[in-house]
Amino acid sequence: MKKPTRGAATPPELRLEDAPMSDIIEALAGGRTTATALTKAYLARIAAYDRGGPALNSVRALNPDALAIAGELDGTRPSAKRPLAGVPILVKDNIATSDRQPTTAGSLALEGARARRDATVIKLLRKAGAVILGKANLTEFANILAVEMPSGYSSLGGQVRNPFAPALMGDHDIPVVTPGGSSSGSAVAVAAGLCAASIGTETSGSLLHPASRNGIVTVKPTVGLISRAGIVPIAHSQDTAGPMTRTVRDASILLNVLAVSDPRDPITERLRRPADYTADLARDALKEARIGVPSDPSDPLNDCYYGKLPPNGAKLMAEVIGMLQDLGAVIVRANMPTRGWLAGPGTKMAVLNRNPLSKNKGNPTGAPIVFLYELKYGLNRYLKDWATNTEIKTMADIIAFNAANAKEALRFGQDLFLAADLTKGDLSEREYKSARAMDLLAARTHGMDAYMNQHKLDAVLFPAAMGAAIAANAGYPSVMVPAGLDPGADGTDMDCPVGVTFAGRAWSEHKLLQLAYAYEHASQLRKAPPGLPAL
Repeated sequence: MKKPTRGAATPPELRLEDAPMSDIIEALAGGRTTATALTKAYLARIAAYDRGGPALNSVRALNPDALAIAGELDGTRPSAKRPLAGVPILVKDNIATSDRQPTTAGSLALEGARARRDATVIKLLRKAGAVILGKANLTEFANILAVEMPSGYSSLGGQVRNPFAPALMGDHDIPVVTPGGSSSGSAVAVAAGLCAASIGTETSGSLLHPASRNGIVTVKPTVGLISRAGIVPIAHSQDTAGPMTRTVRDASILLNVLAVSDPRDPITERLRRPADYTADLARDALKEARIGVPSDPSDPLNDCYYGKLPPNGAKLMAEVIGMLQDLGAVIVRANMPTRGWLAGPGTKMAVLNRNPLSKNKGNPTGAPIVFLYELKYGLNRYLKDWATNTEIKTMADIIAFNAANAKEALRFGQDLFLAADLTKGDLSEREYKSARAMDLLAARTHGMDAYMNQHKLDAVLFPAAMGAAIAANAGYPSVMVPAGLDPGADGTDMDCPVGVTFAGRAWSEHKLLQLAYAYEHASQLRKAPPGLPAL
């Protein structure tokens, strides 16, 4: 086969607005396109739909070296050694890159801040041959700055819009339909066909919620499967990066690259993974699988995950469960133990809501103790060890900068930062240690472990991202896959995507991917957003 010329056009059969990453890899491997052609095509879509058109605003900044990197990769085809050679990928703007791209977490206080070295996730992507296309917008500091900050808003990047319903409302330009949790930019970019795939992060729901709201696939891994080194933290006990893709196979390909033990993050020393996450992805994987549905209509007061679903959501989940049964799954209906799905005693602290745009301004709101105590500890270490080209050295510096630039930086306040900064910052407080222990006791011991052990389950099925907190608190994995359209999204009459979550025990990503793959192939429910055609 003739070697492709530099910058060869993207083949017409490769529909970038909707193409799975696996198809892009095949086109690169077959010489039917090049890294340069793909990069140019995605940059054109970003210009047309993210900067222009519906102005999705999912990409906070482009990598000024993306085309040069792509050019260097034009002669390299994907292989076992470099499986992502030439594949353009966006990464969330809380993941450090040592190139000319700033790493800002969406904060005006960190505008222009760079990193001394690549985050381990970035090193692995580059080693695999990926083209880092740019940084995705996010909820500022991954939604740990202010009470009731809208998902996808940052003082530096502005508001991310849902591509299925990009309208904003009111004087404050709040989305009519949320783009999801803090990895909203990463999710929107994948849904809108602005990159082959993206990397987001989650502490509790920030991968799962935007994946559900944008109709894409994600994996929230077991904490410790993917290195956290070089990621602006919230809470190290729950933080993780994860892939955001259009298909389960694509997510599996990225897990193969990212699930690597890293001396910079000691928790990865206990990592357990298969040789290949794409192995045994089969359409019959649900046959005889025991799937827990935490819903018992005979005990409605304890039916916390399904019992309060609106009619459209209940109908959709009934269809999902029916399809799983048709595919041979054994459905086990039983409520989650109450002491599992409720946070344990002493796990929340009161934070005064000073958000000027909140209806609850002036009232206290409960915030997780673990998040706030680990936030100061982790953020101060990140700023000391990773950040450069900035005068910001501590969380207190960020608070002071925001206060001095309140009009631009504090549209929604910084109540959570103020509360976190009152902690010692060394995790020595007894209330922190107690809260962490109670989180694990509730979510892991009395929650996921007890439920799965009692009913001998392979996975637990949750509507949308409703199971995010219990899996995140436990440090356990979840896989999100599209489940259809919700005609009543956020109280509107708009058709927007909704997903379904398969959650399981630590290191069970491979099993969850197999189950999700079988459902994905039977259902074929992923839809591309309307109004974003090929250019």
